[in-house]
Amino acid sequence: MISKNTIDQVFETARVEEVIGDFVMLKKSGSNFKGLSPFSDERTPSFMVSPVKQIWKDFSSGKGGNVVAFLMEHEHFTYPEAIKYLAKKYGIEVEETQRTEEEKQQANERESLYLVSEFAKKYFHETLLNTEAGKAIGQTYFKERGFTEETIKKFGLGYSPDEWDAFTSEALKSGYQLSYLEKTGLTIVKGEKQFDRFKGRVIFPILSLSGRVLGFGGRILTSDKKAAKYLNSPESDIYYKSKVLYGIYHAKQTIAKEDNCFLVEGYTDVIQFHQRGIENVVSSSGTALTPEQIRLINRLTKNITVLFDGDAAGLRASLRG
Repeated sequence: MISKNTIDQVFETARVEEVIGDFVMLKKSGSNFKGLSPFSDERTPSFMVSPVKQIWKDFSSGKGGNVVAFLMEHEHFTYPEAIKYLAKKYGIEVEETQRTEEEKQQANERESLYLVSEFAKKYFHETLLNTEAGKAIGQTYFKERGFTEETIKKFGLGYSPDEWDAFTSEALKSGYQLSYLEKTGLTIVKGEKQFDRFKGRVIFPILSLSGRVLGFGGRILTSDKKAAKYLNSPESDIYYKSKVLYGIYHAKQTIAKEDNCFLVEGYTDVIQFHQRGIENVVSSSGTALTPEQIRLINRLTKNITVLFDGDAAGLRASLRG
């Protein structure tokens, strides 16, 4: 549990107009701020923020509350996630209560796995954008599928060099422990040797509802028949395939606004729909929809439209006109 002291500090420090200003274009209106509702489509601004009272009110949807309530509505955070988001934004240390030493150690280990995964996402993305191999191989693959530079950056797409340990060497050089590289599945360790799991693949980062990097999907670009076409991160303390939906972070606001979620099969399906303006789309990565994934969608909507194989292909074709 987050301590009362941390929660009090967050509410004392966080400014509702600053936090909401990160998501909504606000303009001064007397002693308040005004903007277009982030919860409905409107032309006349009816979304009000009061710096004096530290509250917000959306007159188009009837929603309102304090800064935490906004994050829970807009970003679909849980209460603890909203508190932690604000604590990070304002540099407040999060104190936890009623936890054993073992629980603290587990929490620290999970955080280390998140940090390693974030480093990997950045490494793969920069390799795609800034290296000769990334441009010639990775970018060519994505551009052949019609992905724009904006889309590539939005989804943090990447490329892992076709070398045995290029990523692992860079991660170790940057101070990350081999044990965490192995636990996330980014590195395969066999005796004294270490190998990059995703070598020679284009990379699709898999994010949580709140935007943290959980794992990766990688597609091979060679004609090696012995290697799997798609490869996912193995399950870890932060990545459980049955609880994750690819694209949920980028789709959550539109799913809530449209009150419907399209479910497609693959990573590229999700990205192609987004690029054509349909953003309430996620993928179960080729697996049958699990109860945990349904619960995740139900945080945003009760309506799910399944588009597999011919359905998705037909809709994509109609979008191309």
